[in-house]
Order: sequence, then C-alpha cells, then structure tokens
Amino acid sequence: MTTCNPLQVQAFNTADVAEQIRATPGWVQHYQQMSPGHFAGRIRYLDLQGVEVYEEQMNTRVEQNFSAPSGALAFCFDRSDNALYLLNEESRNIWITPENYQEIAVVFGPEFVRRNGLDVARLEGLFMAPLNGAQNALFSRWLSSTLTKLSQAPDQPSKETLTQQLLEDCLFILDNARVCLDNDGLQRRTQERQTMKRVGEWAADSPEETLNLLELAQVAGVSLRQLQQTFKAYTGLSPTQWLRLRRLNSARRELLNRSSHETTVAEVAMNWSFWHLGRFSNSYRTLFNELPSETLKRACR
Repeated sequence: MTTCNPLQVQAFNTADVAEQIRATPGWVQHYQQMSPGHFAGRIRYLDLQGVEVYEEQMNTRVEQNFSAPSGALAFCFDRSDNALYLLNEESRNIWITPENYQEIAVVFGPEFVRRNGLDVARLEGLFMAPLNGAQNALFSRWLSSTLTKLSQAPDQPSKETLTQQLLEDCLFILDNARVCLDNDGLQRRTQERQTMKRVGEWAADSPEETLNLLELAQVAGVSLRQLQQTFKAYTGLSPTQWLRLRRLNSARRELLNRSSHETTVAEVAMNWSFWHLGRFSNSYRTLFNELPSETLKRACR
C-alpha cells in the first residue's frame, strides 16, 4: 500500500516589496511601491510538482515589472477586474496594481507544457491582454477557497486529480474568454502594452538610471503626448509622477543597503536628484510611512 504526500499550502506574510519578490522564486520581477503607507503583502503557494498555484495580496499600489519562468505558461486571474492575463517568458511587461490588490495564478511548468502538448505559439497576441469571461471570477474564488481547504482539511484530492482539473479549467476559461475579445480595444491595449513594454525593459535593465520626460518618450518610441496618454490609461499616473516615485524607491533601496557609516540621507537624496532635503524627507515619509533617517538606522541593525 502506498501513501501519498499531503498537499501543503505555504503562506508568507511580507513587510516590504523585496520580501514579496523573494516569496515567488523563479519569476523575473522588479517591484516598486507606488502609494503611501507601510507595505503589507501575503503569498500563498502550492507546489503540485510541475504545476504551481500562487495567490498574492498587497495593500499598496505596486509597480510590477515581470516575466514568467522560462518555458512556463501562466494563467493569472486579477481579482480587481476579474480579467485573465496569459503570461510566458516573452511577455515581459510593466503595470501598476490598484491598492488592496489580489491575484491568483496557475503556472504550468516547462516540462508539463511539453508533456501535455500545449502550443504556446498559437496563443500569440493573447499574452498580457485582458481576457474577460463569466467564469473568471467564479474560478478565482473557487481556487482561493481550495487553497484554504487544503491548508485545513485532511481529506484532500491527489496531485494528479487537482493538476488535471486545473489544466482543463484554465483551457476552458481561455477558450470562452477569447470569444469575448473586443478587437478594437485589444488593438489599442496592445499598442499601449508595447509602449509600456519598452519603458519596462528600460526600467528593468537600467534600474539605477534616471531620465527626464523627453528622454523617456524617446525610450518608449512615441511622442510626449502619446506617452502621457498611455501612462494615464495604463497606470493611472502621469509619466512625471512615475519617474518621481521610481526615484524615491531607488533611494529607499540605497538606504536599506548602506549604513550610516557609509552614507548620509543627504547624499542618497542627491544621488537621486532630490536637491531639497526637506521636501525629499516629506515625500519619502508620505510614501513609505517612515523618515529616510529611520530607514537608514533600521538598515544598520
């Protein structure tokens, strides 16, 4: 008689965007906090050996620059708009979550994708497009409750049974969501996504580089007006706001990685083009709910 290993749901509470990234290994990710307050996040994770389920929650707005693990196919259900987003390693993108964001994702690993004959090439044009369907909200609620039940109940399905159900459900939901596509809206969204992809690639490849607004438009390959319209539609922020928040996040990372023996708040502020120390401190405290001097002291412990 063989015994099966129980399904174990791991849970992690996080207090910083960097901790949130570390709780989801295998993804290429860069997070930045984009709204005020102490960050509080939570990750629940289920490993089905070839298929993984992630549930992510974050209280503040967060800029996510990410791509899925190499060879994987990810079905990400955004519970803020009940849309399905399809990702692979090529769908590297940038977007900003709303506050109190919740997402649940099913990630089919590369070996599982090959073994089950999932033709990723046929999905071209669907990656990172908002795919809406009546089943999205129902499925994401069911999957979240399943994680809760698995962490509590001794009576559990086998890994094979649950894995097969996840595959069948995700493919069924994808087929139904494709029927609901708004082609005009999808084309506009695709153009916005391409613009933000170029911005995101620059931000990920040059995290410590600063640009002005005209230089950012050149990076994006669009006019300044198009850049402003895209940012408003895609992130709810102006490019100027985004650049400023990005510099504040970079200053925070430097403060966390240095000691008071190595640097000062003033030096860090000027490194990131904040020339008025009082305004920098106020902006920093508004965003992160602590003074930069407090961050620097905390980093020394």
